[in-house]
Amino acid sequence: MELRDKVVVVTGGAMGIGRALCRRFAAEGAKAVVVADLEADGAAQAASEIGGMAVTTNVAIEADIINLVAKATGAYGRIDLFCSNAGIGGTQGGAEVPDDDWQEIWGVNVMAHIYAARAVLPGMLARGEGYLLNTASAAGLLTQVGSAPYSVTKHAALAFAEWLSVTHGDAGVKVSCLCPQGVRTRMLLGEDGRGDNFLVAGSLSPEEVADAVVAGLEAERFLILPHPEVAEYFRRKADDYDRWLRGMRRLNAKVVGP
Repeated sequence: MELRDKVVVVTGGAMGIGRALCRRFAAEGAKAVVVADLEADGAAQAASEIGGMAVTTNVAIEADIINLVAKATGAYGRIDLFCSNAGIGGTQGGAEVPDDDWQEIWGVNVMAHIYAARAVLPGMLARGEGYLLNTASAAGLLTQVGSAPYSVTKHAALAFAEWLSVTHGDAGVKVSCLCPQGVRTRMLLGEDGRGDNFLVAGSLSPEEVADAVVAGLEAERFLILPHPEVAEYFRRKADDYDRWLRGMRRLNAKVVGP
């Protein structure tokens, strides 16, 4: 996909990967970039910086996604690329995590992708073209030690993106799934920017992830892996699942503890 003259929507666009995507898409010559985020001031600031449009959006609420799509299409006539990028880290833990916390992360990390597809697919299918970029995580291909809610929702996000590609790929709708590992954002580094997460050592900047996204969209690759080592980890997992699980248990003991 060539980004020049395209109308792009980015959720979670006020900061982190989303903001880097907005800046990069504008630099690539997009016709319009719509910045959607729950943080209204941040979205407005990001949109002002690139001459885009800001729409306050809670992606876990379907009515907000419908409103976002309506405003974008009302202003620009169509949406060429919808980047369902917003996500949260959620609560650490496993089966003991309270239901409300499971539902919150499920809403943001999974249902938001479903709401987005439900809202934009009719127009894309009618035109016979369109592109969906769903941000998941390397945790969707592998797993995330210490956090079942994050791991489960990112697996689900990846599975839904796969389904979209299988079901609509021959109708002109292209799908990519962004699966980064550690990225130097608030999610990884914390509010004070001093996070000691084990992924910090090999982390990338949001701008480096945006570079990988532009390259992946140009090549129309389904999996966009800013960290190339993730592909090797995924191959090892497929080659010997039990060996991979043993290795992950060792990592879990090191990072989380027995």
